Amino acid sequence: MFTAFLIKYAEIGIKGKNRYLFEDALVHQIKFALKKCEGTFLISKSQGRIHVEAQGEFDYDETIEHLQKVFGISGICPVVYVEDEGFEKLCDRVVSYIADVYPDRNKSFKVHSRRARKDYPKESMEINADMGESILKAYPEMRVDVHNPDILLNVEIREKIYIYSETIAGPGGMPVGTGGKAMLLLSGGIDSPVAGYMIAKRGVKIDAVYFHAPPYTSERAKQKVVDLAKIVSAYAGPVWLHVINFTDIQLYIYEKCPHEELTIIMRRYMMRIAEHIAKETGCLGLITGESIGQVASQTMSSLIATNEVCELPVYRPLIGFDKKEIVDISQKINAFETSIQPFEDCCTIFVAKHPVTKPNVNIIRRHERNLEEKIEELVQKALDTKELIIAE
Repeated sequence: MFTAFLIKYAEIGIKGKNRYLFEDALVHQIKFALKKCEGTFLISKSQGRIHVEAQGEFDYDETIEHLQKVFGISGICPVVYVEDEGFEKLCDRVVSYIADVYPDRNKSFKVHSRRARKDYPKESMEINADMGESILKAYPEMRVDVHNPDILLNVEIREKIYIYSETIAGPGGMPVGTGGKAMLLLSGGIDSPVAGYMIAKRGVKIDAVYFHAPPYTSERAKQKVVDLAKIVSAYAGPVWLHVINFTDIQLYIYEKCPHEELTIIMRRYMMRIAEHIAKETGCLGLITGESIGQVASQTMSSLIATNEVCELPVYRPLIGFDKKEIVDISQKINAFETSIQPFEDCCTIFVAKHPVTKPNVNIIRRHERNLEEKIEELVQKALDTKELIIAE
């Protein structure tokens, strides 16, 4: 019976004079999300509300599923719009609404009206009482419960009148694009897609960089990362994925540097390359999936060593999470099954048996001097040959 949805937002409502910018960004993201749905939709703004109306046939469940991936939405309300034809007719429509939506009417209810149109002849409290009386008259088996009702019947008096009783939870957060842009270091693991999701939830547009090491990593490993970028894009919008051939750099580091420092030095060059691309593409920071102490390259000392090569801020939304918390979010966003596919990662191929856990930055810098002969040339070659994939 529902062909329209009232979209609620939370944080956007406190943005003052700039609120319209956030509303416009939310409308843009809703349009992007619904492009993937069957049917066409009219998305509009009116009096602090956003409306989605289906224009003809559409798939209700699919539409809800896609709206639940739009950051900035706090609630999705399937709604019935009615014209103002007087209070008596409105009560009849509400009674019909209950009959259609609730076949089992042995339930408690509460009427909650909101009179945005101040010229309406009844005040909110009067609407609540009189409409509740009409419902009880039509359905004696129902009962009023103002504290914990089974059905919270919302009636909003605006240009049209909206009737709804269900609020489906949205993902919250802020609309993507309102918080700038950042570069995600995306691997084939569990952590980095979750980190991208969490930063995107704060309104940040995501680009990504992936370090590929053929023939040590397969084309299937690369496709796995593309698939993860597509999963993130369902929430974050199109992700521009920059694929860097890292093989020659890794082999050169492997040849010239102490093996217990391989991971840290490789990581430092990944950060340098990611930052170079980030600056070229207007990103305001880097994003990683690091969590303190999870592996040797994520101790406090190791993070200092990798941070040292960056001028841009490095955002680590998972820094205090344990693995179970990260896995829970990965499963929630449907990334987990892809992340655990057994295709090798470029970092794991060259990992040392006993990696240093407390690297000294001065010693790391001294060992990086072993690379001076060719490293700049190899980095430039990697940048010149990078591949761009748009994941959406």
